Amino acid sequence: MNFAMWKKALNVIPEVSKEEWDALDVVSKWLVSARAAVLIMTFISAALAGLFAWRDGAGNFLTWLALAFGLVMAHACNNIFNDFTDYVRGVDKDNYYRTMYGAQPIASGLMTKRQHLTYFAVTGALALIAGLYLVANVHFTTTAWVLLGLGAFFVLFYTWPLKGLALGELSVLLVWGPLMIGGGYYVLSGQWNNSVVIASLPYVLGVTTVIFGKHIDKIDVDRAKGIHTLPVVIGEKAARYTIIAMMIAPYLFTLHLIGTRFFTPAMLIVLFALPSLKDSLPPLTQPKPLARPENFPAGQGGWPLFFAPIAFRNNRAFGSLFMLGLLIDTALRLLPWTQNFWR
Repeated sequence: MNFAMWKKALNVIPEVSKEEWDALDVVSKWLVSARAAVLIMTFISAALAGLFAWRDGAGNFLTWLALAFGLVMAHACNNIFNDFTDYVRGVDKDNYYRTMYGAQPIASGLMTKRQHLTYFAVTGALALIAGLYLVANVHFTTTAWVLLGLGAFFVLFYTWPLKGLALGELSVLLVWGPLMIGGGYYVLSGQWNNSVVIASLPYVLGVTTVIFGKHIDKIDVDRAKGIHTLPVVIGEKAARYTIIAMMIAPYLFTLHLIGTRFFTPAMLIVLFALPSLKDSLPPLTQPKPLARPENFPAGQGGWPLFFAPIAFRNNRAFGSLFMLGLLIDTALRLLPWTQNFWR
């Protein structure tokens, strides 16, 4: 077991040579193939769904565990399948971005197509088993089947054709919010709650900035390959300022939800993420530098990604505090002597 590689793959998208790859254990290979560093965003969505359900006195730990496992496996499955789709469509040829900021298992010659599809099939099967368990938990309702079907749809068709039709960013917004958090709350509680979907927006907007940043980073090569991401359609400058708006909006949403008493003031803990926001905004006001700045740290991935790591670090800072705040918020509401006060 290569625990050093496990840790590395959970923090960055590593570059791996063929010799290093051949010496890795199967877990390390899966973590690299699944781009495990970004799976934390999905785990936080699952955690938020669980906390919202717990706050309303619903769900149990075993069902939440199945939810978290299933969502993480579905995200990993999507990442693996995206690499396969882009490889067979020829997108990752000619030193495309995906092969530059981390190992792309097929394009980098680390795996055969058959091996890659095996990883996809096993990961997808695990996600499906967890999904079917959750559908059964709410007695096979139509809503549960629709949620499962939508999840499968976005796993299979995000990279093609949705991303190329400027629908990738909207897909991320829908998947990490209404589908993961709203749907997660539903399979835990048996009830659909629009307020939970709205309350998920502060976190989900941050997740969406990451994909926006990534698509700005590769806007020129995407345009050349005919991949019409939203930044390609609206332009690089408009996309950068869209990210800025989506980074500021979560704080305003959270304050509004505190003001309407949906959240307790415990959620003010997200203000401790403001230093990360302060560091993230200045680079977004300027075009991407032509060369990697000397002080640019490793984040979600390596250069030539620039805006994506900035957005990822900012979202991780805000999202972690948002999750902690919701945990405290829930605990406060469940204390006998505070229940009436917060209703």
